[in-house]
Amino acid sequence: MRAYGTSGLFLGAALAVAGLAAAPAHALSTKECSVKYQAAKSAGSLNGETWKTFRAKECATGAPSGATSNATPAASDTVAPALRSSSAAPAAASGAAVFPNVVDPKYAKESAGKARMHTCLDQYHANKAGTGNGGMKWIQKGGGYYSQCTRKLKG
Repeated sequence: MRAYGTSGLFLGAALAVAGLAAAPAHALSTKECSVKYQAAKSAGSLNGETWKTFRAKECATGAPSGATSNATPAASDTVAPALRSSSAAPAAASGAAVFPNVVDPKYAKESAGKARMHTCLDQYHANKAGTGNGGMKWIQKGGGYYSQCTRKLKG
């Protein structure tokens, strides 16, 4: 019985090794993936990719190390026009918005950033009664009233 059990053990070990050889590469640890991300970031090959998407593409189980980096520019090219078109909408809406021309003197004692913010906020509240905000919220994705107003006040 001993010889029979030993051959079964060898057969099991052989199957396990064969199974590991056929399995995809292991996923990188977070630390290994972080090193890979920082290297790609310093090389400038991220093409606007965030940590989350980089980790999903490059460090997941079975992700080939060379194939996805070649596909990355094509993927970011298809996403970028969609982002540009959505961010263009708030800029078009700001055409009808009313912004202050100068920082209000009553905020002269505050820092420049706070003075701009309070001046813009006063104008935003004054515009709320009508359509002077150009359909923008105070803060919104792609640039809201606050972003547009401070940009205008900075010159």
